[in-house]
Amino acid sequence: MALGVGLSKFGEILLGRNKLGPEDLQRALLLQQEEPGTRIGDLLIRLGFIGARDVAETLATQRGLPIMAAADFPEFPILEERVAARFLRESRTLPIAEDAASVVLAMVDPTDVYAAEAFRILTGRDVSIRVASRDEFDVAFERLYGSGRTAMGQIVEDIESIDIEDGDSDVQHLKDLASEAPVVRLVGLIIRKAIEGRASDIHIEPFESRLIVRYRIDGVMHEVESPPRRLSAAVISRVKIMANLDIAERRLPQDGRIKLRMQGKEVDLRVSTVPTMHGESVVMRILDKGGVPLNFESLGFEADLLQRFTDVLLRPHGILLVTGPTGSGKTTTLYTALATLNKPDVKILTVEDPVEYQMDGINQIQVKPQIDLTFANALRSIVRQDPDVIMIGEIRDLETAQIAVQSALTGHLVLSTLHTNDAASSINRLLDMGMEDYLLTSTVTGIQAQRLVRTLCTDCRRPYRALPEIVAETGLTRFVESDLEVTLFEPVGCENCADTGFIGRVAIMEVLPMSDAIRTLIMRHATAGEIQKQAVAEGMLTMYEHGLRKVLAGTTTLEEVLRVTREV
Repeated sequence: MALGVGLSKFGEILLGRNKLGPEDLQRALLLQQEEPGTRIGDLLIRLGFIGARDVAETLATQRGLPIMAAADFPEFPILEERVAARFLRESRTLPIAEDAASVVLAMVDPTDVYAAEAFRILTGRDVSIRVASRDEFDVAFERLYGSGRTAMGQIVEDIESIDIEDGDSDVQHLKDLASEAPVVRLVGLIIRKAIEGRASDIHIEPFESRLIVRYRIDGVMHEVESPPRRLSAAVISRVKIMANLDIAERRLPQDGRIKLRMQGKEVDLRVSTVPTMHGESVVMRILDKGGVPLNFESLGFEADLLQRFTDVLLRPHGILLVTGPTGSGKTTTLYTALATLNKPDVKILTVEDPVEYQMDGINQIQVKPQIDLTFANALRSIVRQDPDVIMIGEIRDLETAQIAVQSALTGHLVLSTLHTNDAASSINRLLDMGMEDYLLTSTVTGIQAQRLVRTLCTDCRRPYRALPEIVAETGLTRFVESDLEVTLFEPVGCENCADTGFIGRVAIMEVLPMSDAIRTLIMRHATAGEIQKQAVAEGMLTMYEHGLRKVLAGTTTLEEVLRVTREV
């Protein structure tokens, strides 16, 4: 990429878009001096500071040119008989459209005057240029002029020469395999595509006849292109080496962590391996430090719900619980609450398993059960550290619950999570654990329950008129003036959302502040239904009702809300 001209502007654009830090650009420029002739864009990608798409968008902005989308590449080659594929590959240029007067070129390097001039002379027509991402160009070129192999297919072909036996048990041989360049690239590709696809988890699962790779995107599993079954030992060993796990131990579950810098972002992968019938199953939870929105509005709080929540959060002592199933965003809500409380005059201590996001100004403790550093043992020690706020990753047993209660009684604000279906049933869960009712009513100040629903892609969502019967049956009537003309939205699918119709997730929730009436119900061990009925009478919006508000706002669909709340 001939970026000598306008280089400073190229860097300024990236800096202005917060895609790059000044020190990162400086490091790339120093490396370019050591490798003369190397393109700055390629160096930035190689260093993991930005992605290929970022380079293309920056060049398009710098040159005032339109940018290509993956769908814009032609279905069949254009000018195939007049232009050598080798020239197209070396110049990274593809003709994508032509008419009697002009030819449109997709170029990875729009500053390559020689390639553009060659097409002008060859065709005798005007040439217009669009900027293409390097990755998208490579995929399109391989499809149009190559053998149709994907990026993974090319890597797998490179591995053909490596001696690999499925189920190989020699530890040293596994280490050697996992260090082979194609295997390293293969695992890197799996992780990179997951991050580009906004996945929250990567699942690598060996079965008898094949190895399956699946991504969880917006809470839903999607199977993606997978390596051959015979590569499972090499791929899993590579992941285990990256996570500092014992590759010789394949009979017991293991947990580890991988830290990466990819596309300019710090990414942590929480790795879990478990033995299965046909090998080890690996799950990598992607913790994107730069992608966590620590503000309540982006999490899905509206003004009235935020008011109810912060009324409880800003009290000087007591227990605030956030409940919901695994993967419902509880930890993100707690971190957002901690960010609100995190001030120089407030000491905050957390006990977590694991520490998912590291936050400046907060003392975070990682639970280690193997050395008896449990939630309960850690909590006993941190109370003596004179904290103002204590965050407990999860209340799992009576011992942890009792210490949380004691901390709240001695003037601390305690934040924690619990696994229950709704806010009201959290009371019964704590009572079932053995918590004394009088202690519970004295310390718990509020409970928030939440679920995550997928948000509609605003580029392609389609409005439709809801039937009056549906409006009445689902309870939408209470939120609309007339049930005759209720407009809802449905997913369609486009390039922006990978044809799913959804992009991202948002929380639907219910916030139950502790009132005297509810305390009275708790003291006589009322059912969750009775407690919920009283909370609703006091103005609580249930999760389902909050979901209906999101549906009417066009944020999500009725089906999504029913999917996550029908068992509540």
